[in-house]
Amino acid sequence: MTKTFTYDDVVRYLYAETTEKENSQLVEAMALNVDLMNFYLDSLEIMDQMSKIIHVPSEKSISRILKYSAKESSKLKALPC
Repeated sequence: MTKTFTYDDVVRYLYAETTEKENSQLVEAMALNVDLMNFYLDSLEIMDQMSKIIHVPSEKSISRILKYSAKESSKLKALPC
């Protein structure tokens, strides 16, 4: 019996959530199914692009965090030991 693979299976494969048996079957299925292979290649590219995203907080966020930290730090210093 041949297993039918879905895009969800390809995503599981990309995130190493498949068994060795599933891996070999999925690789074979992608070799025979152009849509699955294209989805796999597109997903690889997206994963690569996402890993390059740099998140930079705004100056306003940084300022708020620093103010909160200073306020909480002064509260701790005021507590009796």
